[in-house]
Amino acid sequence: MTELNADVKRLLDRPNYAHVATLLPDGAPHTVPVWIAREGEDVAILTGPGSRKARNTERDPRVAISLVDVDQPYASVLIRGRVVERIDGDRGWEIIDRISRKYTGQPYSPRTDRIVLLIKPDHAEAVIFG
Repeated sequence: MTELNADVKRLLDRPNYAHVATLLPDGAPHTVPVWIAREGEDVAILTGPGSRKARNTERDPRVAISLVDVDQPYASVLIRGRVVERIDGDRGWEIIDRISRKYTGQPYSPRTDRIVLLIKPDHAEAVIFG
């Protein structure tokens, strides 16, 4: 397990958009933008239970994440890790609403099927130039 350093935490805690890469069944990469947040030393993203990234990580839990600071484009976070838990129900909605408030100031809407993918980082680094 990798401990997240202060720069990584700072960038994850801001409303920066991230991209998560997963692996398709044929091994090709698949990447999509996501809302992201910390859950302790883990990373949380929300998705639909039947989404491509949910299906990909159910088969192969490895992911790569990149995030760029919206206010300082030369500051980024790079994470490699694996999905270790899928969270739904009340606990999932608590995390989803917290993530949504970070980006929109409001709970997540609409209240449709959503889950949280909890990612345990194997590698996490902040890269800051300038």
